[in-house]
Amino acid sequence: MASYHNISGELTQQLLAVGSGETPSKISLTNIEGTYPCTVDLYIERKLTGKFYLLKGVDLPVGNTLMYDAMGFNTKKNGFSLYVKLTKSASETPTVDIIIE
Repeated sequence: MASYHNISGELTQQLLAVGSGETPSKISLTNIEGTYPCTVDLYIERKLTGKFYLLKGVDLPVGNTLMYDAMGFNTKKNGFSLYVKLTKSASETPTVDIIIE
C-alpha cells in the first residue's frame, strides 16, 4: 500500500520507521512549489550501523519528479528507517510530494 507525504521546509524527516514492517519498492519525489530547485538527500539508517545514502545532494528542479526503485531494504524489527532531508537552493521554502510504494 502506498504512503503519501507532503513535506515543506528545510528539514530532515523520517518517512518510514523501524518496526513498521514495510518493504518499499519505489519512491517518487516531486518538487511542487517555487521557482528554484531544492537539494534532496534520501537515506536509510539503522541504530549502531549508521546512515546509508540512496541519494545525496541531488538537485530537484520545480515540477520535476525523481523516481528511485529497487530499494532492497525493509523496516521490520532491527531493520532500517527511511529519511529525507530537504535543503533550499535560494530564499524559497522547498515543498516536495513523496509517494512510497
